[in-house]
Amino acid sequence: MGNLEQGYQNLSKDKAIPLSVFEIEQNAHVIKTDAEAIDIAKKLAEEFAKEASLRDQERRLPLDEIKQYSQSGLWAINIPRAYGGADVSYKTLAEVVKTISSVDSSLGQIAQNHWAFIEHIRLDATEEQKKFFFDLILKGIRFGNAFSEKTGKTVADLKTTLTKTEQGYVINGTKFFATGALLAHWVPAVAVNVEGQPHVALIPRDTLGLNIINDWSGFGQRTTASGTVELNNVAVREEYIIPIYKAFERPTPAGAISQFIQAAVDAGIARGAIAETIQYVQQKARAWVDSGQEKASEDPFTIANIGELKIKLHAAEAVLDLAGEAIDQAIELSSDENVSNATLLVAESKVLTTEIALLASNKLFELSGTRSTLSELNLDRHWRNARTHTLHDPVRWKYHIIGNYYLNGVEPPRHAWS
Repeated sequence: MGNLEQGYQNLSKDKAIPLSVFEIEQNAHVIKTDAEAIDIAKKLAEEFAKEASLRDQERRLPLDEIKQYSQSGLWAINIPRAYGGADVSYKTLAEVVKTISSVDSSLGQIAQNHWAFIEHIRLDATEEQKKFFFDLILKGIRFGNAFSEKTGKTVADLKTTLTKTEQGYVINGTKFFATGALLAHWVPAVAVNVEGQPHVALIPRDTLGLNIINDWSGFGQRTTASGTVELNNVAVREEYIIPIYKAFERPTPAGAISQFIQAAVDAGIARGAIAETIQYVQQKARAWVDSGQEKASEDPFTIANIGELKIKLHAAEAVLDLAGEAIDQAIELSSDENVSNATLLVAESKVLTTEIALLASNKLFELSGTRSTLSELNLDRHWRNARTHTLHDPVRWKYHIIGNYYLNGVEPPRHAWS
């Protein structure tokens, strides 16, 4: 293999995005402990909360926030210690995701594929690739996402092709739901070779033929830049190719990790919606005429509903913690039993976090009253974000996977959508 540094190009200077977003600062903070990661996430959340609603209303990309986020060191916290990372527990990673997502779930989602891809590097990259890419991430480099496509009979039916050439490889295809690609330094793109095996090609942002379009029009998660990536005869060095299909041919927690972080985003949305509900009821809502109370916060039915939301949130977060612990065990020992246990617990947490995110963002209006629907308050962003993000991997199939295992002993499938 040649020297990876030889192919590393200058980063994209997208005309629509300030140059400073793509500049590589060599002094990104390096987090050392779980406690430090959580503390930094809390401090960043306070800052990110200030204009979160306005960013949503204006569909304004979080340019300053994303740079601050990656420079904080949080995007590198699941890099193994042997390569300079904190290697935090997945319970801690979930807490970071929930903390950020509770104030701005778009920011929570943007980093999701970056963290998930770190596990693919750990699992299937060469030693030289690990050293190279982990070092870049520790310096503050952001990876985007060019995985999914609009076409195909299922999400796994990929049409993007990876073709071997004399110089290396060429990729052709079109991606969508490319969360974070527009703001990334490198774009990992999934493509299939002639044998139909999925590989990831890591593409520097300014590579010829790589075209990223900010055409995401979803009513929720508005500022994730989850639009289109066009790959037109994109040349990729062999050293930048990782055979991710191998992660699903043997027992690994790769699929569980991807879904786990998605569930953490949903739990964060629920947290934020419940906090907003409590604040509104305490400060602005009026007591119902038949309650006999002077304050909405004294309404016995409102009190009971808040209790229900908190109980269901805590239950969802508790199962999410169990799933995180199971992932840690599966990383330490990737046996069939450990990986299945992690996959099942992640599926359970996905069901519970989806349900509480939707319930909490809906109850926000029921308990707050008609005035809470005023557009200037923008409280509907919680429901829009919950409804949009929970559409990732339908929970109706989670019930089936879990039930089929316990009733019929059928092991859960191994792929990124489990």
